Amino acid sequence: MAASRTSLGRVLPGSSILFLCDMQERFRHSIVHFPQIVSVAARMLRVARLLQVPALLTEQYPQGLGPTVPELGAEGLQPLSKTCFSMVPALQQELASRPQLQSVLLCGIEAQVCILHTTLDLLERGLQVHVVVDACSSRSQVDRLMALARMRQSGAFLSTSEGLIMQLVRDAAHPQFKEIQKIIKEPAPDSGLLGLFQGQNPLFC
Repeated sequence: MAASRTSLGRVLPGSSILFLCDMQERFRHSIVHFPQIVSVAARMLRVARLLQVPALLTEQYPQGLGPTVPELGAEGLQPLSKTCFSMVPALQQELASRPQLQSVLLCGIEAQVCILHTTLDLLERGLQVHVVVDACSSRSQVDRLMALARMRQSGAFLSTSEGLIMQLVRDAAHPQFKEIQKIIKEPAPDSGLLGLFQGQNPLFC
């Protein structure tokens, strides 16, 4: 299904995938709200596992930037190493093997680099992209803000983690709802988004 601004952007477990981008040790002290971003991405991963939504993990030049941080809880996922900013070249084989895929849920860093490049590549392939805004950040809040606006201009959907989780579940009668309810019982940690969206921000009108 071609992604466009006018599409509804529904998210269904059977046609979705979770991308986890470059949440590595060397970024721990340079990315704004890094602990909160990783915490929300870990929440998304736990829900994906409960709903049998596949997840893919990349690491940018791990020889220099280190491994994925343990608090992401990505044990069991084989990280794919990359040097290209976009995740797509490293995941070509995985994408090609999933003809039913329609939606990519995207978490990670940095918003203006790897997240933006990945988003544009996925949109170009005709996939819907849902950027998990409370699970993406940058070294600079200005870069983060502009990257979110740029991705929205290109046709990506900006969503919170809880909004996407509820779209995936759809019904309180879902057999995994009680387990998911435990995960989202506490609100997602504050990652500075209110400061980006407050007032009449012309970038998001």
